[in-house]
Amino acid sequence: MSTSTAFQTAVRAGVTHDRRLEAIETLVEREKTRNLATIVRTGGLRGEYRRRALEGLADCHATDHLEALADDTTVEPSLRRRAADLV
Repeated sequence: MSTSTAFQTAVRAGVTHDRRLEAIETLVEREKTRNLATIVRTGGLRGEYRRRALEGLADCHATDHLEALADDTTVEPSLRRRAADLV
């Protein structure tokens, strides 16, 4: 799966649970940190997927994105706290 396809699959409505997680894992494996940060900010996604993208940023050592998410007041407070913990 290409990076572009993986991102579209991760955020598109009507995607199965397994396909969405597979897409997020592809982005983590390829260290597509900007895409992962966007997923964390995407309010329409279930928290499970947003948390996995957040953990993926930590796996990629994306401290800059984690710090930005921790300070972003548009991000859900529990995700902001978790981002701060992962820095």
